[in-house]
Amino acid sequence: MPREIITLQVGQCGNQIGSEFWKQLCLEHGIAPDGMLKQQDDCSGAPIVGGSSSAAATAAGPASAQHNGGSTINPASNFVDDRKDVFFYQSDDEHYIPRALLIDLEPRVVNKITHHSTHRDLFNPENLFIAQDGGGAGNNWASGFRQGEEHHEQVIDMIDRE
Repeated sequence: MPREIITLQVGQCGNQIGSEFWKQLCLEHGIAPDGMLKQQDDCSGAPIVGGSSSAAATAAGPASAQHNGGSTINPASNFVDDRKDVFFYQSDDEHYIPRALLIDLEPRVVNKITHHSTHRDLFNPENLFIAQDGGGAGNNWASGFRQGEEHHEQVIDMIDRE
C-alpha cells in the first residue's frame, strides 16, 4: 500500500466537505464526474486539468518538464503524470473511484451526494455506511457516541476492506 490515502467522511459536515473535496480533486486530476478520464482539449492539444497548469505546460515548450503541485507536466508527451493512484483506484472498466468512506447515522447528506450530486456515479456503493435506524444523533453527542459503539465493527471492516 505505497502512498495511498483513504478519506473518512463522517457525519453531515464531514460528508459535505468531503463531497466538495472530491469535486476539486477530480477537477485537478482531469477526472470527469462519472469517474472517467477527461479527453484532451482539441484546440491546444493540452490535457484538460484544473487551474492553469495546461496553459503553463504549453507556454514552457518541449525543452523542460514542469512541476505543478505534485504533478509533472511532460510537454514532450503532452500529458499530466499526477499520481491519481494516491487518492483514487482504477476499476476494471477504467473508472477512477475515490478511496473514500462516506459514514453517517442518518441518510440525508449521503443520499444527496450519491443520488442528486453531479458526482453521484463517482463513489463505490460498498463504501457507504448509513445506520439502519437512520435517525441520526439529533445533535446529541451522547446519542452519537452510543450509536457509534453499536456500529464501529461494521465501519472498521469497511476501512480494512478499502
